[in-house]
Amino acid sequence: MYELDVTREFSAAHHLCGYNGNCAKVHGHNWTVQIFIQCKKLDDVGIGFDFKILKKELDEVLETLDHQDLNTHEAFLQKNPTSENIAEYIYKFLGSRINTENVKVSRVRVCESANSGASYFE
Repeated sequence: MYELDVTREFSAAHHLCGYNGNCAKVHGHNWTVQIFIQCKKLDDVGIGFDFKILKKELDEVLETLDHQDLNTHEAFLQKNPTSENIAEYIYKFLGSRINTENVKVSRVRVCESANSGASYFE
């Protein structure tokens, strides 16, 4: 099994409904997103999945989140845009686009600061 990863960043605002503390107020983060994919085999060139395609797919989903109020994004109208929920959203979005018999999104990690983050995997 091979594992590849790509890291990107985006900036966005959010607030946590029902939270008792400062995060209930609108605030922003420079989020870091790291995606991991697993590949069962390599192609004739020795590549499990093209990094160029992986970056393009991640950039597409992050473009919908970048410089937005995440609470107004359709994915978060019914649940808080926490690091955990953002990681799940990105995982499922990417999985629907790149998962094959050979390739699978294995984990997504979303960090709201250098010291705090959450991962989602199945």
